[in-house]
Amino acid sequence: MERVSVTMRALPCLCLLAASFGNAVADDAPHRDAAWIERLRRSQEALEWTDELVRHDWRLQHRPQDLPNGDACRILDPDDRAACTGSRRDCEAAFAALEQSGRVAQVRGHTVILLHGLGEGRDSMMPLAQHLRTALDATVLTFGYASVKADIDAHGRALDSVVSRLPHADTLSFVGHSLGNLVVRRWMALAAARDLARTRRMVMLGPPNQGSDLARMASRIWGLASLTGGASRDLVVDWPRIAPSLAVPGCDFGILAGGRGDDTGYSLLLEGDDDAVVRVAETRLPGARDFLVLPVHHAAMMRDAAVQRATAEFLQTGRFPELPRQPPRDPVAPPSTASGE
Repeated sequence: MERVSVTMRALPCLCLLAASFGNAVADDAPHRDAAWIERLRRSQEALEWTDELVRHDWRLQHRPQDLPNGDACRILDPDDRAACTGSRRDCEAAFAALEQSGRVAQVRGHTVILLHGLGEGRDSMMPLAQHLRTALDATVLTFGYASVKADIDAHGRALDSVVSRLPHADTLSFVGHSLGNLVVRRWMALAAARDLARTRRMVMLGPPNQGSDLARMASRIWGLASLTGGASRDLVVDWPRIAPSLAVPGCDFGILAGGRGDDTGYSLLLEGDDDAVVRVAETRLPGARDFLVLPVHHAAMMRDAAVQRATAEFLQTGRFPELPRQPPRDPVAPPSTASGE
């Protein structure tokens, strides 16, 4: 199959920016610059493409902004390189050929699907995915979606496409971060009974289950609400309409919130305990089997060792671990990037 390059509209600008540092760095600067540009390219593309079919680290994606009239699709290999780009029909046929050739294996047994938050990409879930792959006897997949290019309903339907095309996955579990939890809840309202029946457990990390006061504050900033799109608009403007469309999980689910364990939290803007983005009270949802608060910032949850262990424990037993009483520790800080959460 001939490899087709992916269009990168921002790449010339990034190259110029990288070149501006050329005289001030060491001899290995070209390698560092190339890695930096690659990370930025992947971050940009994560906001534009949504998975429709996932087999381990192979995936077929579409561009939500091209719908309903366009059908631009691509296949990414395990190195996130485009193995094929073209129409949906062409990419579906190419993916089927990959499966028939044995290069892409079926997903079997218990399968855990991880979903990132608003303005993030699959890479943000990799620290947690790597931990779960060593801690669990399960296949761990990541689901990527263009959070700012389409609404929660569209993301839920894309997740349905991924799940419904995992026929050999005996049981399913989900781990969502922030907005990713709302995508799973929307999928649960749309899913076929057979897929809901094989759903085993779900861990919610920092979920805005009751909406977001921070988003509501943003909506009061003049002009900002009119500029929001995709799932961010669902949180900022349309939450009263969106909330009733989200199902309460019928499987066992646990909620892990970030917070200081007091009445102040990490944000001066929010009332009560919070993880600097989502209030602890906003994470709650009736029916949860377990609830845990850990001292961690919202954007850093996937890198926190205690969060990773607690997530694995709930997926295995349906309960979070009993943590010993200890003095509050400094929270894991969010990564120093320009990412959305």
